[in-house]
Amino acid sequence: MGRPDGESLIATLDAGTSSIRCMIFGSQRQVLAMHQLEIRRIYPEPSWVEQDPRDIMAKSIECINKAVDDLIFAGYGAENIKGLGITNQRETTVVWDKRTGEPLYNAILWLDNRTADLSATLIAGKGKGQADCLQAACGLPIHPYFSALKLRWMMDNVPAVKESINTQSCLFGTVDSWILWNLTGGVAHGVHKTDVTNASRSMLMNLKTLQWDDKLIDFFGIPKTVLPQICSSSEIYGDIRVSHLAGRPVAGVSTFSLAQKMIALHNCGVVDVTDTGRSDGRLSGTWVHEARDG
Repeated sequence: MGRPDGESLIATLDAGTSSIRCMIFGSQRQVLAMHQLEIRRIYPEPSWVEQDPRDIMAKSIECINKAVDDLIFAGYGAENIKGLGITNQRETTVVWDKRTGEPLYNAILWLDNRTADLSATLIAGKGKGQADCLQAACGLPIHPYFSALKLRWMMDNVPAVKESINTQSCLFGTVDSWILWNLTGGVAHGVHKTDVTNASRSMLMNLKTLQWDDKLIDFFGIPKTVLPQICSSSEIYGDIRVSHLAGRPVAGVSTFSLAQKMIALHNCGVVDVTDTGRSDGRLSGTWVHEARDG
């Protein structure tokens, strides 16, 4: 099949719990290139689950670069990639210093249960025995699953986080915010934003205003200065300054995985994709595909 001149392409970065994956789609929703890498989980104590934010970022850039390289190998022009969308594991919490760009602790994953005691204490105290005392505002019960408790735990237990908050250099975000900040320039130019779907899983966003809620923030004792700006899921977040996608915008962020949806559609026969024979069958391999004629 010929390569259409000037065909608009879209890249997606899916930062999941077990792997990072970059996919590039053509104008007919066909998968043109994909690269995927496993990401290591760390278990420092029973029920604790972490990842290294540096590993998340390094593998995100590697996946982007390898997918673009293989797109070019397949005969497409990388200049036709119009933007990048980011999707990510929900609730996983990252805290970093905006002056150095360094994480202040490992990312605490959504399935980590270290905040069970904190959750119980908040319910019994401020919640007056009601786990759903905040549900009218944020739609969620007090539970270890959500980001606010993970952030509060770090504030209480990680000296580097306490110090960074005191010097007003601390930034918090879910994985989308961490990747976005680094892709858009980090210390020099990094954009500190998230989207409503990620913010809605923090217990800090008001479901009516779609903004951070002062009462929820006060409940958990979290400084508003650490929080990213909440944006819609589909808008220009900022221009990428690193990787083979430098110069393109990040044009969407969401916990809903477009890449996973496209794979599901392909598996159901809705999206027509043909293997060009470069798949090595491993999770850390690279795949390049082209749409069938007709």
